[in-house]
Amino acid sequence: MDVQIFEVTSESQKQQALQIRKIVFVEEQHVPESLELDEYDTHSETSHWLLTVNKQPIGTARFRPYQLQTIKIERVAILQEARGQGYGEALMRAMEAQARKRGFIKARLNAQIQALAFYEKLNYLPIGERFEEAGILHQTMEKDISHFVL
Repeated sequence: MDVQIFEVTSESQKQQALQIRKIVFVEEQHVPESLELDEYDTHSETSHWLLTVNKQPIGTARFRPYQLQTIKIERVAILQEARGQGYGEALMRAMEAQARKRGFIKARLNAQIQALAFYEKLNYLPIGERFEEAGILHQTMEKDISHFVL
């Protein structure tokens, strides 16, 4: 099995990432497409990522500079048939490693409540109160990424 995780470098790769997001967020979770796509999708500092298995795209996420030495991870999506196999964790770790190489020391994200255990397993800690976004309950979480941790 050939698993690859990489930063998007072409428009066709970006379209593959956006298609995964459409399937997961718009079709599965019924998030309005107008809320799923935003200005950060075209921002030059946003880093889009793709995860493929045997050249088939099955996962995506993005991160962007958020605050001083902090990135914000967003739009983490793994196709339903590929969930529970460690791909999401591998994608998160690859992005954290790249952010660390770029000098960032913290990662922040807004986790859907149904995904809290996934992020807690990756050592993300909750910050503040839960809130609703696009009709889905979320929790802001943060992690120190300054050191590599298994």
